Amino acid sequence: MIVAGLDIGSLTIKAVIFEENKIKGFTIVPTGADANKLTKDCLELTLKRTGNDFKDLQAIVATGYGRISVPFTDKSITEITCHAIGANWLNPDTRTVIDIGGQDSKVISVDQDGRVVDFVMNDKCAAGTGRFLEVMANALGVKTEELGNESLKSKKKITISSMCTVFAESEVISLIAEGCAKEDIIRGLHEAISNRICSMACRLRLENTIALTGGVAKNIGMVHALKKRLKAKVYVPEEPQIVGALGAAIAASRILYSE
Repeated sequence: MIVAGLDIGSLTIKAVIFEENKIKGFTIVPTGADANKLTKDCLELTLKRTGNDFKDLQAIVATGYGRISVPFTDKSITEITCHAIGANWLNPDTRTVIDIGGQDSKVISVDQDGRVVDFVMNDKCAAGTGRFLEVMANALGVKTEELGNESLKSKKKITISSMCTVFAESEVISLIAEGCAKEDIIRGLHEAISNRICSMACRLRLENTIALTGGVAKNIGMVHALKKRLKAKVYVPEEPQIVGALGAAIAASRILYSE
């Protein structure tokens, strides 16, 4: 049984090919203007890498903000459900999922079977998301992927008071003008995001193990700040960006088994 899971996010599109309870292959590409075409291209590239063809797929499930608009899928499922399923499959001890994506962040409580018990979500602004960090990286003149390692060099604590992207960018520019070290500012940004995430998490019953998913989980400085703030066991998947697509693929296989 070969199935596919697609996660059409605001910044990236992810495809996972799943066969016999194993990840056979995956691809991550940037989201562009024509999301439908890019989603199909992403899937076809993944199939090529796994030595399969479109006709081999027995089911396709989509998730993410663009899930409804993809015409060639069998079903669409919310990213909250898919991240819960994917994180639980990767680590069955997972009871809380923190997903920090491109445009939103979520904290999800799950049971032992990966079912969603409760969740809280920030999707009203870019605060504490990948987009927030992109804007701050541009203001600091560093690459987004360099933020994590730079923050670990910090020797001085700096508090970022605003989480509004516009105001935080102005605050960062002011701190640069005052001569503050970039690594200290970046650490302050990570700690501000971790404080915001923890405030969200406190609205739920936070339980171990906590899984970090989404592209921001690749940022080692962000992971370090969250571990310090949460004071809990934190699990980061080998490829945290595909957890939603993986969950969609697992859901696709379960649909077939239930038929």
